[in-house]
Amino acid sequence: MPINKEALELRKKVSDRRPTFVRQESWRYVRLAENWRKPKGIDNHQRKQKKGWPALVKIGYGTPKIAKGLHPSGFTDNLVFNLKDLQKLDPKKDGIRFGHGVGKKKRLEIITKAKEMNFKVFNARVSTSGSKS
Repeated sequence: MPINKEALELRKKVSDRRPTFVRQESWRYVRLAENWRKPKGIDNHQRKQKKGWPALVKIGYGTPKIAKGLHPSGFTDNLVFNLKDLQKLDPKKDGIRFGHGVGKKKRLEIITKAKEMNFKVFNARVSTSGSKS
């Protein structure tokens, strides 16, 4: 059972009601991708909110505050670069994700310490065997 289950369910409920935001006229022209772009024309009806579809991105469609920063497992997502960063976190509610620049040697050290402290690791991505590749 994941922790923060209520927050995750609330986030899912809000997400289901959120419209899919598509770029205006993207259904009309192949050259326009569907990914969202804010309409910026001076006479644009969508920017002025004079037409109902497609929906305009607004703050009200956002995720609930209690569910922000949560990994789908329910743990908070924290970047870790060294062992000192690990000491600041609580294994009961915090999960860890390694920073991009953390190498294999330090990653192995942090993983062994994280296993001792019962942390949830999101991107371990290292084998414990000694192969160099």
